[in-house]
Amino acid sequence: MKKGHLAIDPRGLIFESYRIEGVSAGECRSIFLDWALGQPAGADMHAALLTLQAEYGARAPDHPMSAIIAEGLARKAAPPARRRRRQRQ
Repeated sequence: MKKGHLAIDPRGLIFESYRIEGVSAGECRSIFLDWALGQPAGADMHAALLTLQAEYGARAPDHPMSAIIAEGLARKAAPPARRRRRQRQ
């Protein structure tokens, strides 16, 4: 059984999350984390999220996974928080 057609989702995790009726935001976060940890080292996550948003977000904008994908894109757009180093005494 083929689970989606996106190369960035070879196990079909994101594809299947959109098919689960009544899936919660917490469950989507868990699925998303599993998907993200399965990405190859050095993968362009921003580009992958844009692809997921284009593929699924437009068809299901109210789905919890769409919100999580949008949150991931928003975090990329925000500048990183500056961290202060502790001064030695």
